Amino acid sequence: MSMNPINLAFRFLLEIAVLVALGYWGWVSGEGFWRWVLAAGLPILAGVLWGTFRVPEDPSSSGRAPIPVPGLIRLVLEIAILGLGALALFDAGIRWLGGLYAAGQILHYALSYDRIRWLLAR
Repeated sequence: MSMNPINLAFRFLLEIAVLVALGYWGWVSGEGFWRWVLAAGLPILAGVLWGTFRVPEDPSSSGRAPIPVPGLIRLVLEIAILGLGALALFDAGIRWLGGLYAAGQILHYALSYDRIRWLLAR
């Protein structure tokens, strides 16, 4: 199910949404110079972590792993980064959207049970 095109598109939207949520949180939480640093830096940091620490031969991505990690580490990293998106929206005062985003994340991982099994076996 995790390779279903609809689920892959949903996952992509969750990935984009976390970058937007982190940038928004950085903007509303920071002041002056730090507003710009947080608004740009947090999404960049999340994107770099997301793209760098990979499981070799992951069928949901290109299969390349710039820095190979075990599947459990990758799963924890994904859940942490996506979870930060929900927390950022909650903290920024958009609780309903944070809840919707968290529900979307839970739905995605429920539909991706085969990928979770694959990651845990690596």
